[in-house]
Amino acid sequence: MTGLQDHLHGLWLPLVTPFRDGALDERSLRRLTRHYSGQAVDGFILGATSGEGMTLREAELERLVAIVRDEMAAGRSTLPICLGLSGADTSRLKECLDETADWPIDGYLIASPYYVRPSQRGLLAHFEALADHAAWPIALYNIPYRTSVNITNQTLLRLAEHRNIVGLKDCGANREQSIALLRDRPKDFRVLTGEDANYLEALTDGADGGIVLSAHVETATFAAVYAEVKRGNHDAAQARWHEVVKLTRLLFAEPSPAPAKYWLWRCGLIDSPEVRLPMVEVSSELAAQIDREIERRMKVAA
Repeated sequence: MTGLQDHLHGLWLPLVTPFRDGALDERSLRRLTRHYSGQAVDGFILGATSGEGMTLREAELERLVAIVRDEMAAGRSTLPICLGLSGADTSRLKECLDETADWPIDGYLIASPYYVRPSQRGLLAHFEALADHAAWPIALYNIPYRTSVNITNQTLLRLAEHRNIVGLKDCGANREQSIALLRDRPKDFRVLTGEDANYLEALTDGADGGIVLSAHVETATFAAVYAEVKRGNHDAAQARWHEVVKLTRLLFAEPSPAPAKYWLWRCGLIDSPEVRLPMVEVSSELAAQIDREIERRMKVAA
């Protein structure tokens, strides 16, 4: 485990959490970890939105982290891990930070408080209190369409001054705000997009990378888009992006991560497409679309 700040770039995978008969599917989790540890990814996010973290009990979350780290160690992988946390109670989140302080992670991804809609002063105080308390560095997660509150750039720039706040997963869905943040941020404050459909756009605007659920599929292509942008080969990046842009829409046609889990199940990477309520598995209509797309990609690959 190394400094998170140095690794917040490139393609990060928000790993889905496989379930079987209501329980954590450890066999599938090990299979996923082995598979993606050998792919062109730069880090894992565990237990966040894509990992259905709000449905995981503390013991399950701890087991999730332990299995992923153990499987990576067996494969001699040193990829960094960020643990996703969320909540609307600052005191309870500080307790979570205490409970996870000795877990084998490299940092946290912490979303804005949901439902309560605090002011910007409240957001500032909330995140500063967590950063003061945390044993590991924090990346902020701004996703106002889920939390009903936007962290403004003024607040983000204040938070970026904190020694223990090192970056941002940007799901603000406001390109103007994102560009302004990229322009004004401290040089060592990392910004990764979390909007799959805007991945190329964000990289072109100067983002340091992406946290991309769709990279569970065509992982190498998403990594190639990043690499071509960093080389300044924008035509090549656009060409590679064209290969996967429709995929980013398909995997979010119904609430995520159900479509991605169905795809991974159909491809044999997990043993069940199961999600936890209130999430439900994909509709028969979307399942048919995914099946057709898998078949098409297999024919192209052949």
